[in-house]
Amino acid sequence: MRCAWSTPALSAKSLRQPNARPGWPRPAYAALQAVGAQTDADATPGPTRRPRCVACWATSRFDATPDARQLAQGRAWHATQRRAVSLFASSREGEEQMLLQCLKQKVPFPHVPRAQAATKTIADQVQWLIVPRHPQRFDEVAQRCHEAGFSVSRRSSWAAEPVAADIWLGDSLGEMALYYGLADCALLGGSFAPLGGQNLIEAAACGCPVVMGPHTFNFAQAAELASEAGAAWVAPDLPWAVAQVLALVQSPPELQQARSAARSLGLAHRGAAGRTAQAVVAVLGKK
Repeated sequence: MRCAWSTPALSAKSLRQPNARPGWPRPAYAALQAVGAQTDADATPGPTRRPRCVACWATSRFDATPDARQLAQGRAWHATQRRAVSLFASSREGEEQMLLQCLKQKVPFPHVPRAQAATKTIADQVQWLIVPRHPQRFDEVAQRCHEAGFSVSRRSSWAAEPVAADIWLGDSLGEMALYYGLADCALLGGSFAPLGGQNLIEAAACGCPVVMGPHTFNFAQAAELASEAGAAWVAPDLPWAVAQVLALVQSPPELQQARSAARSLGLAHRGAAGRTAQAVVAVLGKK
């Protein structure tokens, strides 16, 4: 039976796995009638003979729409805040400790202009919101914040609005649209430790620009697109990323431009799911 196949962008790890067992991929690939690749790089033939590539599309992740109710609630809460809100989205183990160390600093990092220096700590300049990637770590992250000397307000304890504290902890599931709506900008979890980064497409759909670390190999295409569009920045480390956040929120025109770029990025790359379905129907129609 012949079939059509649509693939996500291949990370280096994904490419190594079948090549490590050269016996079994060949029959599977040989049975394919066509391939719908996500990027031109994925469509480039390698040393192994492949079926023809019918088209290249962006990821269908761009087709997902954020929960409108959550997004509206987050933006409503944001409007009541006296300070800008920075979100650490889907943070991973070890990354929260990096951030907490940064927040204790008395002045902005060297990347921020001297004129913007302040005597208060970094934690005082922006309202920080941490949303760990894994729910089993909520209590652990809260404890680490307390141990570092910061007060914590957990999303699970909020009623009508966020409760004042040094750090907000997003300890709920399925509410990323709310958190992105509440934030001015976000740090991308999983990208400051060598873990490959998390999906930044939902942030773009919510109009939330991101600052990401050097490790984005799991979402390389989306990271590149966001950087080129002006909706994201790549930082060599977390201190630099925090400095970028401070500079961004202290420049309303630049922040607004980045938010518009994020929304435009999401809209520009929609439609991959529909194009994939049409291509599959066309290929199967030639059986």
